Amino acid sequence: MPGNSFGQAFRITTWGESHGPAIGVVIDGCPPRLDLNEAYIQEALDKRRPGKGGATETSRKEPDKVEILSGIFEGKTTGTPISLLIWNKDAKSKSYDHIKDIFRPGHGDYTYLKRYGIRDYRGGGRASGRETAARVAAGAVAQKILDLLNIEVFAYTISLAGIDINQKDLSVIEKNRLFCPDLEASKKMEERALEIRKKGDSAGGIVEIMATNCPAGLGEPVFDKLDAEIAKALMSVGAVKAVEIGSGIKAAYLLGSENNDPLSPTGFISNNAGGILAGISNGEPIIARATVKPIPSISQEQDTIDTKGDPVKIKIGGRHDISAIPRIVPVLKAMMQLVLADHLLRRFQIEISDHFKIIQDRLDGKLI
Repeated sequence: MPGNSFGQAFRITTWGESHGPAIGVVIDGCPPRLDLNEAYIQEALDKRRPGKGGATETSRKEPDKVEILSGIFEGKTTGTPISLLIWNKDAKSKSYDHIKDIFRPGHGDYTYLKRYGIRDYRGGGRASGRETAARVAAGAVAQKILDLLNIEVFAYTISLAGIDINQKDLSVIEKNRLFCPDLEASKKMEERALEIRKKGDSAGGIVEIMATNCPAGLGEPVFDKLDAEIAKALMSVGAVKAVEIGSGIKAAYLLGSENNDPLSPTGFISNNAGGILAGISNGEPIIARATVKPIPSISQEQDTIDTKGDPVKIKIGGRHDISAIPRIVPVLKAMMQLVLADHLLRRFQIEISDHFKIIQDRLDGKLI
């Protein structure tokens, strides 16, 4: 099946290309009678929106104004498919005419042509990061389901261009452009990004995603483990090249006595598992980290080939980020929101008519 859809009980299908007329998403499985309007979705989109300027963002100016086409009546979800539309307003396709027959290093140009026998060279087409705006819009809808259990999802930059955070204060992630929980580190990241821009290069980093108040018992055995679903969701974002859950790679360097999370009558004493055991949530905060590669579009000269197989040199101009951070941060948050909303509905399989009370009664064992 074509890989344009994600989720089961809460399922989304994104559509559109970077330089097409519009992009959008269709959401199926959203419960009825949830409060939802365009302003709420817009708030999430504004955090990902291009064209704000600065060291790490493209000069492409897109308002990313969302329009709700279906699934909402009198400010509430109806239980029918929700269709969201975002018009592309500032695409400049002529900027790509000179490289339409050249494969850009690090991009999907070569692989898309091999897969489909045709490719949209304008901004990467379907492979462009532009598609992620639709995911963010869908994530905002998913959060309405998570709100019923007061589940919160945070995403923040913990490393950029070799600069790591030294402290984690979630209260400041909305107070700097990089969504960084360390204001001092954020300043150093910005300075480093400026240095890299002057060299015509790009930078990668690491984003951490955390979900709190998630109940124990979410996830399915074997192939649909919650951590497996999260890893797939985060890896489906184009710039992500690695995912960790909990202690992640560090687990390889720990002893079992160090990596295990002891239990006490009041709960787990540590959280190396990242809130998931045997693929099922254990009630602790769910913690994942996504490693983000440097943006491949750089102005330095690179070796490549053209569509005839001849060697050529390329310098990529146009309007490009030098890092997927910070704009990828809301996208990764959205993917966590989508996974949790899907598994919450898969776990309880109920019509959420009384919202929180019905779900809470299920958790308390009052409803079978």
